Amino acid sequence: MVLELLREGAKALGLHLGPHHLVAFETYYRELAAWNQRFNLTAITSYEEIQTKHFLDSLSCLLALPQEEGPRPLPDAVPVLRASRPLRCADVGSGAGFPGLPLKIILPELQLTLVEATGKKATFLRHMVRVLGLADVQVLQARAEEVGQQPEHRERYDLVVARAVAQMPVLAEYCLPLCRLGGRFVAQKGEGAHAEAEAARGALERLGGSLGEIKAVRLPGLSERYLVVVEKVAKTPPEYPRRPGMPAKRPLS
Repeated sequence: MVLELLREGAKALGLHLGPHHLVAFETYYRELAAWNQRFNLTAITSYEEIQTKHFLDSLSCLLALPQEEGPRPLPDAVPVLRASRPLRCADVGSGAGFPGLPLKIILPELQLTLVEATGKKATFLRHMVRVLGLADVQVLQARAEEVGQQPEHRERYDLVVARAVAQMPVLAEYCLPLCRLGGRFVAQKGEGAHAEAEAARGALERLGGSLGEIKAVRLPGLSERYLVVVEKVAKTPPEYPRRPGMPAKRPLS
């Protein structure tokens, strides 16, 4: 059956994928598979693994959406959202669109910015936005360090997400400058999530963040996964992010 693994996994998140969702995800898979033969966008290529390790893994971020009543423990199922305004979301190091585009498929009202420095990947992202007919999606071919210093993006986002882009101190310097005060940065991590988060506490504090919850994600077809949630509690000092390359070369401690 079409996308059976994704459908069953989504049920575990409390999501029902309707026919329009399934058409969008199937189109996404076919385009990704076709482009990957030419441009090597992802090492995950099988129909089964794309459903679980890309699509379903991305949708787990829905558990960490900011709530209007403020920070509280993350739920085990995706809550029904009744936001007074559309959320602004930035996906840093989006690659082939994960987790940003699957989130947009489920939440069409999301105002999404995809930040990707590699030209071929940014071109694919623009192609997918057109093919899927997605509105309010901006693709930035740029380094996160550059975007974080641009007034139109700095501290403008309710939610900033990133998946396996870098270690937490580096990732925080990429992402927290984009988060508005009261917003949330969510990093998708594997088995080292707790150790990484603890080691990054000093960097988070310096950048205006406070470590919130580390949520275990247990879904069919996925190995040990965690959502590391960082709340933006103070403005990021103007010197961060540093110039391109510096966060990775000299991570904050």
